[in-house]
Amino acid sequence: MSETALKQQLAERFREVNGHHPMTDADDAYVSTQFVSLEELCAVDGRDSDAVRRLMLGQRLPLPGYVRSDGAEMVPADLFALADEAGGLDQLEAWFTAHWADPITGKAEWNAYLSGQYVCLHSVTPAAIQRKDYLTTAISAAANERDAGSAQRLHALIDELDALEPAFAAYDRLRFGGPTSRDAYITEMRARFPCP
Repeated sequence: MSETALKQQLAERFREVNGHHPMTDADDAYVSTQFVSLEELCAVDGRDSDAVRRLMLGQRLPLPGYVRSDGAEMVPADLFALADEAGGLDQLEAWFTAHWADPITGKAEWNAYLSGQYVCLHSVTPAAIQRKDYLTTAISAAANERDAGSAQRLHALIDELDALEPAFAAYDRLRFGGPTSRDAYITEMRARFPCP
């Protein structure tokens, strides 16, 4: 299969997962500061970009986080880091899912990871995914307590989540069908509960 055909197949798969939403100039600019193009990363890392596209389509590596309006597949700079940490691509799924005690949860997180939609974290690792889940749950619970879980504690949780998450693109609100986790758990919570 030619490079053009593989790029087209990957773009189609990306749209199947994320829907058909145009990227604006502002989205492209944001994505270009937070991610690298697959071509660029593969060139730096000495990898064949078509081979990586095949791995993505074969559900062995995550899909790109974004496809810019010029067609560039945008991926995190540490795309290959988890496979390296796991001891190689053949061990990646088992290593990844083993971070969750419940195999069903582990498999669900693996599928979410493969979707490429974990653009909500600066670095997509099992530990960061678990920490984000903990923080969003804790922020929700604290906000519902009579004293807002003590404002100091609530703001410490919000600040920690803020450090884990990037700013997001307007595009993300379209593909996720509403507010992002940053909108709901950081921006909105800071507005509802101003820092004392």
